[in-house]
Amino acid sequence: MLQFEQTFRNFLLRHQEKHNRTYHFLILMDAIVTAAKRIELYYRTGALKGHLGVAGSINVHGENVMQMDEFAHQIVLHYLTQTERVIQVVSEESEDIIDLNKNGGRYFVYFDPLDGSSNVAHGLPVGFMFGISKRNLDGNIQGPEDFHLRAGREYIAAGMFVIPTGMFTMALRDAGCWRFHSDETATYVKPVRMVLPESTKKWELSFNAGNINTFSEKIQTWIKEKIPQYNFRYIGALAGDFHRLLANGGIFMYPAIVNHPNPKENRPQGKLRLLYEANVVAFMCKEAGGDAIDETGTRILDIQPQKHHQRTTLYVGSKPLIEDLAKFLKS
Repeated sequence: MLQFEQTFRNFLLRHQEKHNRTYHFLILMDAIVTAAKRIELYYRTGALKGHLGVAGSINVHGENVMQMDEFAHQIVLHYLTQTERVIQVVSEESEDIIDLNKNGGRYFVYFDPLDGSSNVAHGLPVGFMFGISKRNLDGNIQGPEDFHLRAGREYIAAGMFVIPTGMFTMALRDAGCWRFHSDETATYVKPVRMVLPESTKKWELSFNAGNINTFSEKIQTWIKEKIPQYNFRYIGALAGDFHRLLANGGIFMYPAIVNHPNPKENRPQGKLRLLYEANVVAFMCKEAGGDAIDETGTRILDIQPQKHHQRTTLYVGSKPLIEDLAKFLKS
């Protein structure tokens, strides 16, 4: 007896019909999925074709750009442009906001085309992360459409591909967080709803242990209290670490760096970018039953961005841990 799994496209089509929505979003998501498949193809063949090295340039964040960073950025931009439904995009690899279709577009897309690119040279998993918000078509968003940068609470969807594992996780506003697997035809199938486990037996703490002495004394105290209770896991790429967290529960942390021996290395505002990293995982985590805050205890999804490459501290994961940390930070 043949078995057939529900495809991502069918899943999304049913979702749009259920909520009496147009198919514009399907066209956008088809482009994003196609871009992810193309990035994965380049990554899988990168070692043979010499695509895994450094490009020889520095990006807007002062980081070395990998060849795969440039390829991934160009791929995503190409497919988003073809949809003719995107107003503007913010990419980690572009210093400026990129206008695509300001007159006829419907969506804003924020993306990191290759999260964890330091893993590329070693063939380890990387991520393609994205968040989507919608233009003010029906007046639900206060004020006229001015192409402003949106807070995470205004996203309609967010997701990430963990490359080259063939796994794709996506959250839809008020409709849950779902994981899909690539089958032998490279089709994403078998939606599984992701819900952070309530049991603490599998919960994990995930942070860069090498930086612990550079954190604030308050954060160091909280971490040292929790370490004996949970497992420690850290992959070194937000997409990979958050991928684990959704299945096992716990907390991923990227605190402020405030006590570095070299003051120039301090990052009091945090390192991760709000629009296309922190908001993406915070949105998915919320739909999976969790939450996310910054180092002031403010919910990540409530932060109104002031600039498109704005940085933030990040604490994301199981709600009891986030609530405990927030209470501790505000005490």
